[in-house]
Amino acid sequence: MHNRHAWTQKLEDGCKREVRAIKQGGSWRFQSKRADQERWTYYDEPLLDDLTEFREILFRKYQRRRAAYEDVVWADRELGRLRNEAGAAPADAKPKP
Repeated sequence: MHNRHAWTQKLEDGCKREVRAIKQGGSWRFQSKRADQERWTYYDEPLLDDLTEFREILFRKYQRRRAAYEDVVWADRELGRLRNEAGAAPADAKPKP
C-alpha cells in the first residue's frame, strides 16, 4: 500500500500547480504538473519549496493521526540536508551582525 499527499499552489502568473508526494516501497516520489501542462514532471529530489510545504502538511496530518511520525522526521532530515546543500541558513538561525 502506498501513502499519498497532494496539494495545489497558485503561481505568480495565475496558473495552478498540483504537487504530489507518494511513498511506495519505503521511498518518497515527488511529481508536479501545472494546469497548462499535459504531462507530470517527476523529481529525483524534491524542490526545497515543495519539501517545505510537504513537511507542514505531514505535520498537520500527524497531529490528527493521519500521518506517521517517521515521515515527519524524514521530511525534517531531508529539509536540513537540502538547506545545507543550498547554503541557506536554517529557519531558526539568527543573522550574523
